[in-house]
Amino acid sequence: MSKNLSELSGRKGLQHNLFEALQKTATEKGTPSVEEMDKLADEFLMGKANVYGAATFYDFLKPENAGKKVYVCNGSACLTAGTQQQLTAQLQTCFSGNEIGNMCCLGRCHENSAFHYNGVNYSGKDIERLPEILQGTVQLSDTYHVSASGAGLLTAPFKDVAAFYQIWREALTKTPHTLLEELKISGLRGRGGAGFPIAFKLEVCRNTHGRQKFIVCNADEGDPGAYSDRYLLEERPHLVLLGMMLAGYMAGAGWGVLYIRAEYPQSVSVIEQEIAKLEQLGLLGDNILHSGFNFHFKVIKAQGAYICGEETALLSSIEGQRPEVRVRPPYPTQQGLFNRPTVVNNVETLACVPYIIANGGKAFAGIGRGKSTGTKLLSLDGFFNRPGLYEVDMGTPLQEVVYELGLGFRTPVKALHIGGPLGGLVPVHKIPDLTVDFESFAQNGFLLGHASVVCLPQDFPVIQYLEHLFEFTAHESCGKCFPCRLGSVRGFELLNQARTSGYRIDKTLFADLVETMEIGSLCALGGGLPLPVKNALQYFEKELETFFNYE
Repeated sequence: MSKNLSELSGRKGLQHNLFEALQKTATEKGTPSVEEMDKLADEFLMGKANVYGAATFYDFLKPENAGKKVYVCNGSACLTAGTQQQLTAQLQTCFSGNEIGNMCCLGRCHENSAFHYNGVNYSGKDIERLPEILQGTVQLSDTYHVSASGAGLLTAPFKDVAAFYQIWREALTKTPHTLLEELKISGLRGRGGAGFPIAFKLEVCRNTHGRQKFIVCNADEGDPGAYSDRYLLEERPHLVLLGMMLAGYMAGAGWGVLYIRAEYPQSVSVIEQEIAKLEQLGLLGDNILHSGFNFHFKVIKAQGAYICGEETALLSSIEGQRPEVRVRPPYPTQQGLFNRPTVVNNVETLACVPYIIANGGKAFAGIGRGKSTGTKLLSLDGFFNRPGLYEVDMGTPLQEVVYELGLGFRTPVKALHIGGPLGGLVPVHKIPDLTVDFESFAQNGFLLGHASVVCLPQDFPVIQYLEHLFEFTAHESCGKCFPCRLGSVRGFELLNQARTSGYRIDKTLFADLVETMEIGSLCALGGGLPLPVKNALQYFEKELETFFNYE
């Protein structure tokens, strides 16, 4: 990442950024032309190669996207459900092969058969109404079960907007320091996987000199199987928006940026509508409620790149650079978006902030277990008898989630992939050993992460699933570091060859490859993939032994 490029990108300001300019040029054909990219390079004083390299990285901007009319979800949940082959065949009755692309993931993991057409997502039995969808004569939306066991902070019924923002009015009468202290007491940790305390980030940002600071909501964490972000953005948007506003006040930031997945089109439109309401109510803008504090929102739609769930790649993306992971230090809180102090947190983390400020840090810290305070959202996929979104207190037995909330499995399942592609592969016999908190999962060799649950049915080969994970990583790698870029491709090739041709993988060689990725990768994409691979080799050795040479 070049500091100079960040400065050049920021010279026009957040409102006119290179990333969105590239999107606009791609609106008609699905990809920007070389001539249009050259003009943008001149306008932003960037190298033509830089602009071309950035644009051609994204699934929905690269030249291969030209002419695409419909997209099929290729996420892990839809893969293991086995719905997409038939879905594609049905789409091919109306579209040519060149007109069908892929998206990962559409957040319809509770019912699968997911596809995207004309800016709208569909799933379940929607494909049966394809002629009406194509004619634009029907509007369909999904429904999924939502409930809570325990405190239920994020799924609680929502008050009207005016009443809810009394929290904001009262917060502006207090000092940022006072609010930060409550956040520290709460023990709120990042819900995206790392579990890093949000109060520490905000304090560092506040104490870092800068004429402009940003709060960035990372709504591009596209873990297949997870639809908790989508729920919050669409059903509880003001928890997220107020969380960002409060974070901005505590950190001294004047801008809140929501970087939302293009795969969640409804989330983008809902957030934009609710921001407009806040502006009409005078709760945003300059000198808010005569407090002297200024805060504005900017919504940016991502363009299909899983790596942008990594905070530094996300910041490079907004700047119009190729979304490569940055070497740290410096950290974003010191040198982030356009080289300005920036705090990046995921959707669920920010959504917890209003409760803490309204009820005090002790109230939040009193929920949960140990250092894992508060509640956690879990997404259960279509293999459960009652799939849906569940909120539980941290420390809740996983067994309760699976068998009491999800009502167990509708077909035999041998493993749960929890926490996204980089999360742990949990064999069903380990379910009684786990509780929903960071420590329990880490102590047992797994990762809680987003707490998405993708089931691996009894008849789905583990080697095919591992091949899928390596292929996913190879496709999504930013390419900056060799262990991830090369290791993911080589791992896919080995597994594919073993599965399809009788080739036996040298186990020592494979272990070296996995270890190199784990310790040598710059970020959690290449560094995290080894976790489910190791879990599979440990717990499914008997199933995998025919594909490996153990001598």
